[in-house]
Amino acid sequence: MMEQDKKKEDLTLEESFEKLEELLSILENRDTTLETSFQTYQEGMKLIKSCNEKLDTVEKKMQIINEEGEYSDFQG
Repeated sequence: MMEQDKKKEDLTLEESFEKLEELLSILENRDTTLETSFQTYQEGMKLIKSCNEKLDTVEKKMQIINEEGEYSDFQG
């Protein structure tokens, strides 16, 4: 199980995806209260935003590498 004290920004993408799966399970549970569902949804949206930012950063690094002519194997 993940450390609860890690910030969303400190999670790896894999850890973020695992956390999103946990949040989805909470949202799918019919016994989850509306308040808990709302808080879970907000947490999930913040996590998705963090994941998107990390993926954008990686994509920009890959573009820089490709523009410099290095690591041409990563073209997709």
